[in-house]
Amino acid sequence: MIFDLFTSNFYLLLSLWIGIAIITFCYLFFVTAPYGRHANTNWGPSMDARWGWIVMESPSVFLIGGLCIFFRENLSLVSSIFVLIYIFHYFHRTLIWPFIAEMDGKKMPVFVAFLAFVFNIFNVLFQCTWILFIANYENSWLTSFPFILGILIFVVGFYINVRSDYMLINLRKSKGPGYHIPRGFLYEKISAPNYFGEMLEWLGWTISSLSPSGLAFFIWTSANLIPRGISNHKWCNENIENYPKDRKAVIPGII
Repeated sequence: MIFDLFTSNFYLLLSLWIGIAIITFCYLFFVTAPYGRHANTNWGPSMDARWGWIVMESPSVFLIGGLCIFFRENLSLVSSIFVLIYIFHYFHRTLIWPFIAEMDGKKMPVFVAFLAFVFNIFNVLFQCTWILFIANYENSWLTSFPFILGILIFVVGFYINVRSDYMLINLRKSKGPGYHIPRGFLYEKISAPNYFGEMLEWLGWTISSLSPSGLAFFIWTSANLIPRGISNHKWCNENIENYPKDRKAVIPGII
């Protein structure tokens, strides 16, 4: 059984997983994933971007939900709340956002969708190993300082992430397709507040759960989004006329 392997070798496998994240972080400073504004035809066959996004994110809703139903006797009240928080984020990201975002006619390399799909499977397995088989949260954890602080950070991050995404969507609706200069909110400070918000979400998840697998997920999120945000920021400065030069890329005042 796969969870026997993950549980008995949890910290070794997690260390390897974090090592891959660090390698990916370095790699993405040299090669930008070819989707969105960086799309190209050099990565093989393409598929509809909307359905590619739905498929690649789907394990984070359906796999974790199915596993938690199958192993429901292992769920405590606290771990059930963590699962619901996780699914809450990914339900929006998988089944709502792709139908609202401007993706008509856009393509995504099948290989990129496949890699993301595999990542989400492994990420779910790590999160579920901790939640279902290793963690032992008492109900009193719900009033602990780490849980309350982490949930607050998660909520703030989710708000920043969603508001920033929808500001971009509305900008294209009002000004037409293509890329425009967003104004207001955290866009006055950074080019990618949606990425900053998502990193805050999983930092909050890590703190609230004090989970090693949560920490690995936060590292992976940062390893993906920081280089992507820097690439997007550079692209905006090179391709959008009068793009504000005082904005940072991903983290206000830092990067």
